[in-house]
Amino acid sequence: MALRILGRKNLIPTFSGGLGSGHLRGLQTFSLPDLAYDYGALEPVINAEIMQLHHQKHHQAYITNYNKALEQLHEAINKGHTSTVVKLQSAIKFNGGGHINHSIFWNNLAPIHEGGGEPPKGSLGWAIDSQFGSLEALIQRVNAEGAALQGSGWVWLALDKELKKLSVETTANQYKNVRPDYLKNIWKVINWKYAGEIFAKEAPLVESR
Repeated sequence: MALRILGRKNLIPTFSGGLGSGHLRGLQTFSLPDLAYDYGALEPVINAEIMQLHHQKHHQAYITNYNKALEQLHEAINKGHTSTVVKLQSAIKFNGGGHINHSIFWNNLAPIHEGGGEPPKGSLGWAIDSQFGSLEALIQRVNAEGAALQGSGWVWLALDKELKKLSVETTANQYKNVRPDYLKNIWKVINWKYAGEIFAKEAPLVESR
């Protein structure tokens, strides 16, 4: 689960700067961002081996494939191969989305000794209580949505910036283990402080407790 900002239900990732970006012949490329904590810092919820695998292998694979697709796109444009340009769009969207989703996810986690799992406060806490009834009710909703996903996917606590409302959204076809045990335990390392800061910035007029 991670807090994600929506532009009126727009779930298509936008490839903006700030996520370890560089430039390849005028086209934006990505590099693997460092984590703000060690691989073993989230234990026992997520062990170091799994964290390293997901970061160095899975996340890196999305970045490698995205950058490769951009290079192929540049070549296809130069050669005027319109059909190739069209075919590459899905690879760019899928791999770029995988990179952005993971980057958001890492930022929404924190070690327990650094506040991971502590309930949200301020305007985000108030918004959760007013829109879902309680944090416990939100957790149950997210866990149910995640367990119902077929195959791989993500579950998001999303903010509609225009309406200043929270919602639970899912996106499919991106790697993430959604087993019930994982969904139950991940809340122990959710970085609600980070999510609250993002929420307060994007929805500054929402009442707080």
